Amino acid sequence: QVFVAESGGGSVQAGGSLRVSCSYSGNIACIAWFRQAPGTTRDGVASIEVDGSRLYYTDPVNGSFTISKDNAKNTVYLQMDALQPADTAMYYCAAKPRLWCDWWGNYEEFGRGTQVTVSS
Repeated sequence: QVFVAESGGGSVQAGGSLRVSCSYSGNIACIAWFRQAPGTTRDGVASIEVDGSRLYYTDPVNGSFTISKDNAKNTVYLQMDALQPADTAMYYCAAKPRLWCDWWGNYEEFGRGTQVTVSS
């Protein structure tokens, strides 16, 4: 059975940094971070191969967010730097048992989310 759970998040001023964490268990090939602001769709942000080395980022965060993993702790991190008010959203961790990690539409298991709020 696949399980994912987010932690971290919070509030920060524009230009600041936050890190969110995703603890996981089960048969998982890919872990991804999605985000959803009120009134918008839930969109992929970054993803990583659990047993490989490939990383993927979507254009809005490429260069400012970094995804990484600690396999010994079954944890994936999303380091968010140079945050802007547009990054305010609920951030979700997601998992799937198959590659390709940049195919955002077939992630199967989502966590409950953690709120990130960036003030100007």
